[in-house]
Amino acid sequence: MTKEVIRQEDVVIRFAGDSGDGMQITGGQFSDSTAKVGNDLATFPDYPSEIRAPAGTRAGVSGFQIHFSASDIYTPGDAPDVLVAMNPAALIVNYKDLKQGGTIIANTGSFTERDLAKAKLDSNPLEDGTLDGYRVVPVDINQRVLEILKDSELSKKAILRCKNFYTLGMMYWLYSRPLESTITWLDSKFASKPEIADANKKALQAGFNLAETLELFQGRFRVDACRDLEPGTYRNIIGNEAIAVGLATGAELAGLKPLLGSYPITPATDILQYLSAMKNFDVVTLQMEDEIAGICSAIGGSYAGRLGITTTSGPGMALKTEALGLAVITELPLVIVNVQRAGPSTGLPTKVEQSDLLQSIFGRNGEAPIPVIACATPGDAFECTVEACRIAVEFMTPVILLSDNYIANGTEPWKLPIIEDLPKINTYIAKEGEEYLPYKRDERLVRKWAAPGVKGLEHRIGGLEKDERGGVSHDPENHELMSHLREDKIMGIRETIPTPQPTGDENSKLLIISWGSPYGAIRSATEQMNLEGSNITHLHLRHLWPMPHGLQEIFEKYDRIVIPEMNLGQLRKVLTMCYPSIKFESYTKIQGKPFTAYQLKARFAEILEEM
Repeated sequence: MTKEVIRQEDVVIRFAGDSGDGMQITGGQFSDSTAKVGNDLATFPDYPSEIRAPAGTRAGVSGFQIHFSASDIYTPGDAPDVLVAMNPAALIVNYKDLKQGGTIIANTGSFTERDLAKAKLDSNPLEDGTLDGYRVVPVDINQRVLEILKDSELSKKAILRCKNFYTLGMMYWLYSRPLESTITWLDSKFASKPEIADANKKALQAGFNLAETLELFQGRFRVDACRDLEPGTYRNIIGNEAIAVGLATGAELAGLKPLLGSYPITPATDILQYLSAMKNFDVVTLQMEDEIAGICSAIGGSYAGRLGITTTSGPGMALKTEALGLAVITELPLVIVNVQRAGPSTGLPTKVEQSDLLQSIFGRNGEAPIPVIACATPGDAFECTVEACRIAVEFMTPVILLSDNYIANGTEPWKLPIIEDLPKINTYIAKEGEEYLPYKRDERLVRKWAAPGVKGLEHRIGGLEKDERGGVSHDPENHELMSHLREDKIMGIRETIPTPQPTGDENSKLLIISWGSPYGAIRSATEQMNLEGSNITHLHLRHLWPMPHGLQEIFEKYDRIVIPEMNLGQLRKVLTMCYPSIKFESYTKIQGKPFTAYQLKARFAEILEEM
């Protein structure tokens, strides 16, 4: 019997299991297939904080959430429609997030007494009434995979590793996704181990067939291709990959060769890995012995005439602090990517937070101003990275680009830019034969760049204060002059930054300010509330230091200004310092989880009632 195909506007699915169950691969493959169908999508991978938490425990649960739609979306969704739970720990950690009446697909093969004990459960939630109000679809995935692959030469342990693809096949049938892209991926991924590729392909097809032939589901669902996407060529992109592509592109637009000096750290390591695969674009990558060596090698690359780059997270930024001051006083272009994570110290290394803003703006000894930019989404990360490269090269300065764990591992459809249409980045390089003073400045207070080895351009720069000719200077007046010049140069970047424009009803009296990854949830919340008759305005800030011109005039129009942040109010503190006549309010969340549009709508509604 042909089952009914039910059209839906959007769907939220969460895959959850042990960190060894392949949930990230499952979610990634579902995302790639969904992108090929033409849906708009947003994803949120959620990793355990411990490198290898005990299997089957709550601390070891790994999740992947995807929201896909036939219209524009900005978040991975608030509450899942479907939860795929591979064991009791995954179920008990995640089921409360599910929509009431939502569907739970439970792998009953991993709900033994031992599994329940590992999850610290006294009874089986599939049987004790815990899941009343949800639709539970029990499937012994373990047993089915063992039966399907009983003739395989693989070990039992290896066969059970195929259960994520069995689950993926079920979800492909349920949401009308094609199998072909995943089959192609398996053949490529396991080209040297065809027996593993074949086993996973059999599991994938078997899961699809099971959902099609058995009465597990009431029908199939279909989410049509997104009707709001602009014409063009799209691909599904991860935030860290977008930054890597942006770094290579920014260097190309400036006519430079990039050099990355970095030390692996969660969640920034993937940028190093992506760039190391770009040798055909003259990218040089150095995996150094520590964070300090990473940034110092990048500064050395800039001194030699390359575009120096270093990548890290909050703890690594702390170690790079002294070298950041060196980059400031030498006035060399350098892009520092900080993929923020929950801190302090090691904190929650796989969880999301926005708590490095004050560190980025002020966290150096002496007067050491550095521009700070924050990206909002995986796709926006490309544009922000190119912008960071522009400012670094055109103003001869280090630039800090802030991402976070949510952006780094999230995905969304990204429209491929036409490289020829991207504006070139101007370089101000001294030429052989001209009189060269290393700290002589143009009207923007920017010095020229000279690589060592060019005849007649010999010069000295370094960590000691210098005069215009590059000589070491202990003169008090010169130090004050140079400090002012470096500060004024950075403030002059504002002349090249557009004033951000608020969205929403211009007669609104409530302004919501976003920066970084909360952008999507805030935009969703404000747009939904305005459609429901509320009156809210949204302003997103990309450039966080220096602040763009025109913000004072915008702020003065509103009775209340609220800033949701995944910290304890860091942007509020900065804005209060810069605009003391304006009152800013914080709405904070620091739980290692992103804001949801539902949470924000509830808080904004309370504020509107108070006004």
